[in-house]
Amino acid sequence: MANSLYDLGREKFLNGDIDWSAHDIKVAAVDVSYVRNLATDEFLDDIAGGDIVATSGNLSGKTSVAGVSDADDFTYPTVTGNQITQLVLYRDTGVAATSPLIGNIDTATNLPKTPDGTDIDIVWDNGANKIFKL
Repeated sequence: MANSLYDLGREKFLNGDIDWSAHDIKVAAVDVSYVRNLATDEFLDDIAGGDIVATSGNLSGKTSVAGVSDADDFTYPTVTGNQITQLVLYRDTGVAATSPLIGNIDTATNLPKTPDGTDIDIVWDNGANKIFKL
């Protein structure tokens, strides 16, 4: 597959339930066991806890210009676990059952990545679509 937005996440943007600039946005590093369903997956609890290898802090430096989202690059510190095949962006409400999924990135430099206990740097694309474009 290719990098994509979740259908219900796009709906939440349009309904004002996700505010890229104001809400806490995080990124889950997910292993191959998670088989995404862009049409029906809605919340973080649609991803089995064991499939999440690492979770970022809140993204900082978020911008949105002409429907294009961007944020500062970040680091997952000292990661161990299963091979990471996807990065899942979500709005963190503090509860997995109410934290909406936004986007899924599975084609990026260094994916898949096998954690070896060292840091994993996430460097967002600097092309026209940055992290994603609505």
